[in-house]
Amino acid sequence: MNIFNAVLAGLLAYMLGSIPSAIWIGKRFHNIDVREHGSGNAGATNVIRVLGWKTGIPVLLIDIAKGWLAAMLPVFLHLADKNTALLTNIQIFAGIIAILGHIFPVFAGFRGGKGVATVFGVFLAIQPLLTISSIGVFLAVLFITGIVSISSIIAGISFPVFLFLFFNTPSLLFKIFAIIAGTALIVTHRKNIERILRGEETKLLKFSRKGPNVH
Repeated sequence: MNIFNAVLAGLLAYMLGSIPSAIWIGKRFHNIDVREHGSGNAGATNVIRVLGWKTGIPVLLIDIAKGWLAAMLPVFLHLADKNTALLTNIQIFAGIIAILGHIFPVFAGFRGGKGVATVFGVFLAIQPLLTISSIGVFLAVLFITGIVSISSIIAGISFPVFLFLFFNTPSLLFKIFAIIAGTALIVTHRKNIERILRGEETKLLKFSRKGPNVH
C-alpha cells in the first residue's frame, strides 16, 4: 500500500465529511444557522423541518455524496486490489473518518450533525444493493409513520439483519461496522425516541385520503 496515498485518502475523507452543507446552505439562502432552530442538529432532517424540503433535499444529497466519495477514495487511489477484504476495510476506515468529519466539522466549529446520511453514503459505496434494501425499509416506515427519526432507526437496524441473512462480505470488519452503525443510530436518536414515546416527535409527512401533506 502506498502510505502517501493512504494518508491523502484519510485527509480528504475528513475534509469531505467536514463540509457543513446544512449550515452553509441555510446561511447562504435563508440567513439561518439551523443549529439554532428545531432540534439543533446540522443535518438534512432538521433543515427540512426548519427550512423546508427544497432546501433539505440538496443538503441530504450532499451529505450522502460526502460519505460515498470518502468510501470510494481507496478505490480511486488504488490502495488495495478490488473485491478484497483489505479494500473493504480501508473503505470503512475512510468512511469512518468522513463520518467523524460530519459530526465534528473543522469548517463549522466542530459542531455538526448526527452523520446518518453520510453513513448511508459510505454503505452505498461498499454494498449498494444491501443499502438500497434498507432504503426500502426506510421509505416503508416513513410512509406508515411519517416520522424520519424512527424510519432511520428501523432502517439502520435492518441493515445488519439483511447483511447476515441475505448478503455476504469478505470483510469481518464490515459486519462489525454494520452492527455498530445500527446501534449508534439508536444511541444518537435517544432524544427522538423519548419524544416518540411522549407522542411529541414531529411528523414530516402526514397522509390523508387526498395523499401526503408535507410539513
